[in-house]
Order: sequence, then structure tokens, then C-alpha cells
Amino acid sequence: MATILSAQSTDARVNLVTPALFERYPNAKALARATTADLERQIVSTGFFRQKSRSLLGMAHQLVAEHGGEVPADMELLTALPGVGRKTANVVLGHALGMPGLPVDRHVLRVSNRIGIASGDDPGKVEAQLCRALPQEMWTLASDVQILHGRRICKPKPLCPRCSVRKDCEYYQRNAPAKAGPHERKAGPRKKQVRGGRL
Repeated sequence: MATILSAQSTDARVNLVTPALFERYPNAKALARATTADLERQIVSTGFFRQKSRSLLGMAHQLVAEHGGEVPADMELLTALPGVGRKTANVVLGHALGMPGLPVDRHVLRVSNRIGIASGDDPGKVEAQLCRALPQEMWTLASDVQILHGRRICKPKPLCPRCSVRKDCEYYQRNAPAKAGPHERKAGPRKKQVRGGRL
């Protein structure tokens, strides 16, 4: 539920909404009995609330009808649910079900491309590259680390001097200012001497 609500919203906003939702709809069967109007009123602050309410209800109905109300631990089955793409499915697999999952969002795309451990702007292709390079038990952690790094340090305007991996980062190597040698430093303007109280 929370991962569907997080689309085009912030974690802080979603975290304000979900406690009441989880209390009112503790499982898929309870959520499937909700009405669109009820849901929309409760999630309006997360944005795109009409589309999200339809996705949540569709997801709940399908879980009840096809999976006995349980969330399947399978990428293909998860992405067949309304409102669930690969990123959402990977979040559910990695964080809720303890299965290998590597969510790729805009932060993972930016960080992995800059460092040079992946190449491209297609989330699915970048996910495949990272998964090939890492053991399964590191997939979820690798995503979490890159997301946090992208939020705090490797922002669209990166804070390279504060980055702990800059020595291994292709972006930094290409864009770091060259260090001037002792004979390459530009001399500053010479100060005029004052004589007799005049310049």
C-alpha cells in the first residue's frame, strides 16, 4: 500500500497517511471492501489520489481473488497487480518479504551512472546491470545505499568534496578541478606601495 502511495510523493507525506490506513485496512480483504470515495479522502494529500485509490482497490481485489489475500513473493505475479511496477515490486520483495530485490529510482540511476557501475537511463536495464554485478544478498542494501547517497550527497548538483567514494567515481574523475602545482598558481594582484601618504 505504502509503495503505491509513494509515487510522486514524499516519504514524509506517505508516513503521515499510512498509520491510519493500516489501522482501518489491516489486510487485503479489508481494503477490498473500501469504497473509492473513502480512500480518496484519506490519501488526497499524497497527490494523484484518484489514480492511487483505483490502483489500491484493484490491487486488493486481485490479491483476494487470485492469491487468497496474500502478497505473492514473485516478480511476475506482483507486476501483474494494478499499480505495481518493477520498482514497487522490488521494494515489496526486498523490504517486506525478505527476497532479493533491487529497486531502481531516480537516485539509483544518477548515482550508479556517475560512479560508473551502471550505464543508461532505463531503470530495467540498470537494474539488470547492477544485479549481474552484485550477489543477490546485496541487492536491496545496494539500492538503499545509493538512494540515501543520492539524497544526501550525490544530488543533481553533487557535493563531491563530501563524497566518500569520489576517488572511485568516474564523474568526479572527469569533473574534478585539476590541482595546480607550486609554479602553476596564479599570482594575485600586487599591492601598491604607499609613499608619503599617497598611493
